[in-house]
Parts: sequence; structure tokens; C-alpha cells
Amino acid sequence: MKDKLPALSFFSGCLGLDLGLEKAGFRTVFACEFDKNCQQTIKKNKPSLPIVPDILDCDRFSIRKLAGLSAKERPSLIFGGPPCQAFSTAGKRQAFTDPRGNVFLKYIDLIGELLPDFAVIENVRGLLSASLKHRPLNSRGTELAYLDEDEVPGSALNLVLNRLKNFGYKYSFNLYNSANYGVPQIRERVFLIASLKGSKPPYIAPTHSDHPEFGLPGWVTFREAIKGLRENKMTFTRFPESRLRYYRMLKSGQYWKDLASIDLQKEALGKSYFSGGGKTGFLRRIDWNRPCPTLVTSPTMPATDLAHPQKDRPLSIEEYKRIQQFPDSWNLAGDITSQYRQLGNAVPVGMGQALGRTLRLLIEKKCPSKIPHGFFFSRYKNTDEDSWSFLYKKTACCSKDSQLSLTF
Repeated sequence: MKDKLPALSFFSGCLGLDLGLEKAGFRTVFACEFDKNCQQTIKKNKPSLPIVPDILDCDRFSIRKLAGLSAKERPSLIFGGPPCQAFSTAGKRQAFTDPRGNVFLKYIDLIGELLPDFAVIENVRGLLSASLKHRPLNSRGTELAYLDEDEVPGSALNLVLNRLKNFGYKYSFNLYNSANYGVPQIRERVFLIASLKGSKPPYIAPTHSDHPEFGLPGWVTFREAIKGLRENKMTFTRFPESRLRYYRMLKSGQYWKDLASIDLQKEALGKSYFSGGGKTGFLRRIDWNRPCPTLVTSPTMPATDLAHPQKDRPLSIEEYKRIQQFPDSWNLAGDITSQYRQLGNAVPVGMGQALGRTLRLLIEKKCPSKIPHGFFFSRYKNTDEDSWSFLYKKTACCSKDSQLSLTF
């Protein structure tokens, strides 16, 4: 492999994406991270890496100076995952009217100022359908006013894409399941790759699959991921006894619906039993022989429990590290709550490495890895830039409630 290429990291967190890209031949020379505990984590593990706390304080001159880049030197890569809460389907969907959305636009502006060869945006699925201005569902209907252009689902991403095009970038994006890249976790996130030179970037070729017909190795299981960890070395929070009572009735891979009777299920879930949705995160024991579900920022929240397959406890910090593919020796700053949050927010190292391999092939002008015919990158449809663009244009042109048809 040639010398490692300089890369600028934004919204760096505890450096999951950085570690993966480094495995593929990149070298982080600048980091930007607002969270103080994440800053301390970076300093513990990479003491020489320059860190700027607030992206709003960044400009191309200060970044170049801190990163050791000359005035004319173009960075090979800028990458980052702007805060996703503004776009999350679980949030208020405020998009760019949320202060966290503003830092997203600042990130895009810095791409335009620095003009790296490649830029990467990582985000939640909600980015695909987020609008610049959100109209509550109870304010929509056939008898109400048309949606404004900024209220059309997908208008936030459309703004980002138009800015990238104006800077001269070609791009591709898709919703990728990390389990398809050797990560012991079913975690679906959008990755957008923008290229300043050449043609539209290819998709990230999978290395694993849950379907034997594609001829790839099977998904990595939770059992494989935590092999060698010792129970007496685990650090974890605890479930309340009121929840443990039901966990003792469940086995690996089971959840509340596997409780012995309807009465027990109603008792265990309380009022949540009558709420909508599948409620698959309640009283959930990890399956030994499957990848872990998406790691969350706390494994003990009632609706997103992450319990050990056998032990009466949530997943530990050490298990979180393995599932996110951090080294066992990776030092995390802050209390246990902060450590769970840092790891839960991180990009899995293996996903970053797969992304990095794709970028290296483009840089070295080599043929991209082949993607098996008919391969699905995630559970959802219409998540690539071509089908998304078709649906967005169709949605934006329609009137009244037909504008709400953009779904993924």
C-alpha cells in the first residue's frame, strides 16, 4: 500500500470511522469534535492529533495550518457524520432549522472551501426523507394548503446535493447494513461519497451476506465477536429488578413476545403493550448466532434493551467495543454513561474500512470490487441516489397529499 493519505475528520466522536479509514490507507491529520469526553478519548489514544472543539470556529486557513497542509495542498478526504438527531425519524424532524442542522451546512461549506478529492457524509436513514421545514402530520391533509418547496420530504438532502454539485462534485449514496461488511451488528446508515474528479463513485462492495447464493462469507455473529472476553472483566450498568424478573424467563434470541402467556406479556410491558409498532426492542436478549442489533447509546432503555444472551445483565462496555470493532485496549474517557454513548454513536470500524477500500481503489484508478447481482444493501428500497432522485422529483411535482409519498 502506498503512503497513507491525509484526511480531515469532522464530528469525530471516539474515532470509529477514523480507525476504519486508517486500516484502508488514510491518515487522520485533523479532528473536530464538540463533546468533551470524546475530545478526551481522542487525546488518550492519539495525543498528537490536533482537535478543534467547534466546527463553527473552523475555516480553511486554520484547518490547513493545524493539519499541516500547504496553502495549495488539497486534502485527499474530508469525512464525518453530522449530528443525526435533527433528521432522526424518532425526533422532531426539524432538519436545518435545528441548530445541529446548521453544523451540517457548515460542514458542506467547508467541503466547498477546501475542495478535497473525496468527501464522505454518514447519517441516519431519516436524512433521505427529512424536509428543510417540517409540517406536523396533523397539519397535513387534502383540504389544507399545499406543501411549500421546503416542506417536501427529501428537501434537506436535495439542498446538500445541489451544493455539492455546485462545488463540482459527483456523488453516490446508499443505505448500507454494516453486517454486510464483516461487522457483527445489523446497523443501517446512509453513506454519501462525493468525488471531485472522474465519474460517479461506485457503491461499497459487500464482503459478507446473510444469503448463501451471493457466494460471500456469512454474517459475523455475536458469539464470534466476543470470543475470549472474560466475564469477570466486564464493565456494565444494571437492569432494574422489575425487568430482570422477566429476563430470567427468556433465552438467547428471545424477547417479550416469547414470554409464556399474554398475561405475562401485558404485565411486562405495561402501557407499552397497547402502543403501536412491533416493539421488538423490549426485553430483548441478543442471539448468540446472529449479529447484534444496532447498538444504542444506552443498553438499558426499556424500548431498546440490549441484554446478554445468557447473563442477567445488559451488554458491557467491552462487548460494545468488540461489536463496534474497536481494539480492546481503546481508552474511553468519561463515566460509563458517556462511554456507552460514545460507542453507540460510533461508526463501526469495519464499515469505515470497507468505505476506505472503495476510496483507495478510486484513487489508485483500479477497478472497483464487483457487487453481486441482485444484492440488497439494506432492508429498504429506493435508498440509492438514482431511485431517490426519481422519487423526490416526482414528489416535488405532485400536489397536496400526494407530496407525502416519498417513502423508504
